[in-house]
Amino acid sequence: MSEFPEGFLWGGATAANQLEGGYQEGGRGLSIADALPGGKDRFKIVSQPDFDWTIDEAKYTYPNHLGIDFYHHYKEDIALFAEMGFKCYRFSIAWSRVFPDGDETQPNEAGLAFYDAVIDECLAHQIEPVVTISHYELPLNLAKKYGGWKNHYLIEFYENFARTVLTRYADKVKYWMTFNEINSAAHFPVMGQGMVPSSGADDKKNVFQAWHNQFVASAKAVKIAHDLRKELKVGCMILYATSYSYDANPKNQLANLQQSQDFNFFCGDVQVRGEYPAYTKRLLAQYGLKFEDLATTDGELALLKQYPVDYVGFSYYMSMAVETTDANTDTVAGNLMGGVKNPFLKASDWGWQIDPTGLRIALNELYDRYQKPLFVVENGLGAIDKPDKNFYVDDQYRIDYLKQHIQAMAGAIADGVDLMGYTPWGCIDLVSASTGEMSKRYGFIYVDLDDNGQGTLKRYRKQSFYWYQAVIENNGLMKKKAKTDDERAKVDLD
Repeated sequence: MSEFPEGFLWGGATAANQLEGGYQEGGRGLSIADALPGGKDRFKIVSQPDFDWTIDEAKYTYPNHLGIDFYHHYKEDIALFAEMGFKCYRFSIAWSRVFPDGDETQPNEAGLAFYDAVIDECLAHQIEPVVTISHYELPLNLAKKYGGWKNHYLIEFYENFARTVLTRYADKVKYWMTFNEINSAAHFPVMGQGMVPSSGADDKKNVFQAWHNQFVASAKAVKIAHDLRKELKVGCMILYATSYSYDANPKNQLANLQQSQDFNFFCGDVQVRGEYPAYTKRLLAQYGLKFEDLATTDGELALLKQYPVDYVGFSYYMSMAVETTDANTDTVAGNLMGGVKNPFLKASDWGWQIDPTGLRIALNELYDRYQKPLFVVENGLGAIDKPDKNFYVDDQYRIDYLKQHIQAMAGAIADGVDLMGYTPWGCIDLVSASTGEMSKRYGFIYVDLDDNGQGTLKRYRKQSFYWYQAVIENNGLMKKKAKTDDERAKVDLD
């Protein structure tokens, strides 16, 4: 018997702004991703006070404008996913492809026609579409004209967008997510909330107001979906980083508890439990705020309670360690959320500390807290791949990483966690969201394209392609049986 339940959703995950390309085709409008520069300093550039969403075509044409040209290669790519045996494929619908400026009342039919084709292609290969409604690709007009998600009008615009795609695909797409990594705005509101310093990103009141507006918009999407078909499942999606106290010092233990509440749980608590948690008072007070400072209504709060999400999707790449008593403790260079260096962990090529046991902990923490199905919708190793002359990549390092995380999931399932599926991030090489690079690769499929946008765009299967194919074929079955759950989680996968 496999450690993974029958019908487990093995697959892969991508986002429109990182792979589609075709940014001026089919009536598509510009998104905030089109205004982001490429390269490691992209977040530093957009955090400058004078950044104003102006697109410099000479600098920014690549990488996000091109992606990997999925817009013209989707049939080939989905066929490769099918060859691996994908049961599902998580992707996003670019808001600006459906509503070019975001605030129109009528959708762009050419944009919808593209997603008609993508979804039908998935279904033709017996691949279940898993759709993220908003994934770091707010229409640029909504960021420039309205100031991003701090503006209450965006609830109305999102509701129109969500209603359009949910209605069109209700009979074809069962699984949805409302916002990608909604809690990431705690550290970089530019991606999830469309706000930069010049539009108020440095004011935490705006961040919390934007979150509230997104919570309301998410609840409206759940209502629309359930009114259309009771079978539709709508989840939230959070960035989860298991958090540890650096030591047994009670001050660090308390700081770690608060870190977990503030980052890992706050957005989930509202979207899953349907109400703001008690610690909201402390969280807001850190920034000199009260809940009454936010623009909310009784009707909105009632909506949150009435329409919580059906499941919890989350990304997991790293864990964090919290140290508040020694300012000289070594810090981690690569972790998105910063923090101190955990001496027990190794790091990726980009400095992200690798912690598969942290995924098992995350699954237990989330399921204990919410008692709703979980879905690991992002996980993976960003690494420098070096293909041979035939473009074959021996990426045993990626296999080792994924194997350890799959073993962690098997352990969590043995613990009693209800886990729906697993979609490793960037199942085909794509543009990195954090660095705007192609050289930071995650995929099972190598795409011949470099950081300067040069290459043939041809696709090549990596070693990990065949390994993951075997994992799916055997539903994660281990090579041999073990006597205990802990022993079973340590056995190599096929």
